[in-house]
Amino acid sequence: MMGQDQWTAVDSYIADLFLPPDPALEAALASSAAAGLPSISVSPAQGKLLHLLARMQGARRILELGTLGGYRTIWLARALPADGRLISMEVNPKHAEVAHANIARAGLASVVEIRLGSALETLPQLATEGRGPFDLIFIDADKPGYAGYLKWSLKLAREGTLIVADNVVRKGEVANPASKDENVQGIRKFNELLAAEKRVTTTVIQTVGSKGYDGLALILVTETS
Repeated sequence: MMGQDQWTAVDSYIADLFLPPDPALEAALASSAAAGLPSISVSPAQGKLLHLLARMQGARRILELGTLGGYRTIWLARALPADGRLISMEVNPKHAEVAHANIARAGLASVVEIRLGSALETLPQLATEGRGPFDLIFIDADKPGYAGYLKWSLKLAREGTLIVADNVVRKGEVANPASKDENVQGIRKFNELLAAEKRVTTTVIQTVGSKGYDGLALILVTETS
């Protein structure tokens, strides 16, 4: 059976073919590691996938829930046109500080705005300020909060908005209703809300690679009323 070693080897093969060395991205990973941030950034191939999705979406406004060290933020921001804007929300001050430096090093400080604080507190501020609708929304924050993030994402979306949620398979544990893991149960609640939500059409794709076994939810907003 295939396992982690082979998944990682294939990711390396893909990167060698399609992902040439990128000093800004490599520096973002290195500085994040040096600062002690958890090694949970998307893989290079996944970063390129998000970049391509944003470009295919023609995104001008992107909302990111969970900045970490800004590695994924750089991938997404690079997909924006000259007048595009990305707002990223991060609850951890240290993560936000590292991300600020990484994003500035990549030449994207004028494109990306990081908002510090709990997303469930800062998302209503975006609505009040009229900052939506966003063309692409990426969710990768605390899993028990995903259901709440979905509700606010829909408020900040338009018909045609693409919402992408990461880490929704949890090494297959999402299929286990008896799991005692609050992260698994948070994702199960999120998935159940998605299944019942009439304003979207959704699928979940299982993924394997250097980051292990997990998955992405791809959610297309079909109406906003």
